[in-house]
Amino acid sequence: MYTAAVLTVSDRSARGERPDEAGPLVVSLLETAGYRVVETALVPDEQPDIEAALIRLAGRAALVVTTGGTGFSPRDVTPEATLAVCERLTPGIPEAMRAASLTITPRAMLSRAAAGIRGGTLIVNLPGSPKAARENLEAVLPTLEHGLKMLLGGPSDCASTIS
Repeated sequence: MYTAAVLTVSDRSARGERPDEAGPLVVSLLETAGYRVVETALVPDEQPDIEAALIRLAGRAALVVTTGGTGFSPRDVTPEATLAVCERLTPGIPEAMRAASLTITPRAMLSRAAAGIRGGTLIVNLPGSPKAARENLEAVLPTLEHGLKMLLGGPSDCASTIS
């Protein structure tokens, strides 16, 4: 069982103007997949706040999943914060999410989600919409376990289709 943390990035939710729906949904999906969610957090769309939260959560969990702040709005800076704190990028994860989402909506190409590694933690950005967050996470969740196994020192045979 791997540990996970979920970070919701939303000005309106941080101000208490809108309930966070995507964060709890992501927690549920992760727990159903066998992850132990050790922490959830909520921050506004401020890059320094997002970076600080990512750094803190990366010290607590093998997987950190963000939701929100991946679009075109000038305040959508989650990918920039993620790239700033990661030591290695994992572009295949957001590419796979966008490819899966494109089968549902052409707007998937507008996602700027990023993913990367900080120390022994994988960080993955999801959209803020609960529907899109579910679709994107479900597209990559089965493969993340293998990535985490390799990241944390397990076998590294990527040719095998069995995790």
